Amino acid sequence: MKALLSFVVMAGLSTSAMAQSTLSMTCAQARQVVASRGAVVLNTGPTTYDRYVRDASFCDRSTTTQPVWVRTADTVKCPIGSVCRSVEIDNGR
Repeated sequence: MKALLSFVVMAGLSTSAMAQSTLSMTCAQARQVVASRGAVVLNTGPTTYDRYVRDASFCDRSTTTQPVWVRTADTVKCPIGSVCRSVEIDNGR
């Protein structure tokens, strides 16, 4: 279990280091990155990141999309796209 946790932490750090930061983009630029790539991992802060998608076709069948807003260089709440979330979580199960 400890080895698995270490791997997850290391993987998270390396993914975070490689991801572009929304804090260095305008809202329009961040939206364009998601729209053009379809799915992309972006930093939203010094230690936070997520995978943002253009639409549900970039999610697994057992997930749904949930719209999200992130901080960018020019606005506090930019409607960047969506994230994939488990249908079970969305239904409160």
